[in-house]
Amino acid sequence: MRLLACGQVVSKTRVPAHGQVLRVGLRAVGDTERDASPASPEGDCGDGRCGLIKRPGDLYEVLAFHLDRVLGLNRSLPAVARRFTSHLLPYSYTNGSRRPIIWWAPDLQHLEDANNDQNSCALGWLQYQEMLRPRGSTSVAGDAPCSSIPHGEWSRLALFDFLLQVHDRLDRYCCGFQPDPSEPCMEEMLHEKCRNPAELVLVHILVRRSAPSRLVFIDNAGRPQHPEEKLNFRLLQGIDSFPAAAVATLQSGRLQSLLLESLHVDRELWESQGGAKGLRPLLRTIDRRARILLRYIQERGLTVFEDLSC
Repeated sequence: MRLLACGQVVSKTRVPAHGQVLRVGLRAVGDTERDASPASPEGDCGDGRCGLIKRPGDLYEVLAFHLDRVLGLNRSLPAVARRFTSHLLPYSYTNGSRRPIIWWAPDLQHLEDANNDQNSCALGWLQYQEMLRPRGSTSVAGDAPCSSIPHGEWSRLALFDFLLQVHDRLDRYCCGFQPDPSEPCMEEMLHEKCRNPAELVLVHILVRRSAPSRLVFIDNAGRPQHPEEKLNFRLLQGIDSFPAAAVATLQSGRLQSLLLESLHVDRELWESQGGAKGLRPLLRTIDRRARILLRYIQERGLTVFEDLSC
């Protein structure tokens, strides 16, 4: 986080098919060893000293990172808010606006299929639901897609995505609620596919080569303004248990205070949102969703599991 917040930008490169996203190489303050070597994105990123600078509107990704840590999930990549001044960056990146910068994990595993390179494994909605059916073990048959990922990982993902209302991974078609005409799923005519579940696929299902049994959560900005009456419960479909530590945190009544304590570390985000007073409405929204999730768990008699893989 210190590297992301304070590191000097030494290189940049565009990310294909992601218009306003730049991948930058970073040099830590006082890193004299790297001062003598020429900067290149490939060299910088291979050793884990790179970040993705995203749009100002993606600042909620920083909040998502802190929520992930407060709940003990530890599946999101580190993210901080930052203002940039480097002469290497375009003016729109240095005009004083705060942007999120997300750590670039050098060993994220991508499919070689150019049309599906945002996944580590190809998984359809029906395959996913079949995989979640209880089998008395933690994982599915070894020849199934995503078979290296245990059931508990999907539980963590569903809990996280419900609290933030991240639809892109599990329900990019908006099948779980009635979308507004301005929603991307409507503009791209994805919602029409909800009539044929066999056509639905999951996206951003990623793991690292160094930890193929742990999901990595990316693009986590979610929908802080998503109305409560349209909460997407489809994100929870097929999940029958949740991580005990995360559920205990939701039950503690301390979620808002824990998030404030964590967010206070990121001064740029804290100031951009107007401090605790400005953050409160957003945190209350997440807290309300947490209470709705707890009621959902209780009414259906769902269980919790001890998390041994944090």
